[in-house]
Amino acid sequence: MSRRGKVFFGDRFCGIIEETETGYRFTYNPEYLVNKESKAVSKTLPLSKRAFTSKTMFPFFDGLIPEGWLLDIAEKHWKIDKRDRMGLLLACCNDCIGAVSVKSLNEEE
Repeated sequence: MSRRGKVFFGDRFCGIIEETETGYRFTYNPEYLVNKESKAVSKTLPLSKRAFTSKTMFPFFDGLIPEGWLLDIAEKHWKIDKRDRMGLLLACCNDCIGAVSVKSLNEEE
């Protein structure tokens, strides 16, 4: 069972991040790619039709996860281990300060 999240740039759905058996994968939404106004979520994840893969959480997405006392609150409130980066990303990054947010994607979607 892989966990997945819908990634938004502003209010526009731009891609999917998922936890796989070997790590993580980020794929841009094809409809997002054809829009000339679309921007990459980060310089390390440029607009591309190919999926990006990594054995560890992509540094850009890892940077969205809270730190310090806010991470402690998330860990205690949702009972998510600090090492569960995907769990923290899905639980804590629904409404980020910057342009990018991640919303949990249920299996049936």
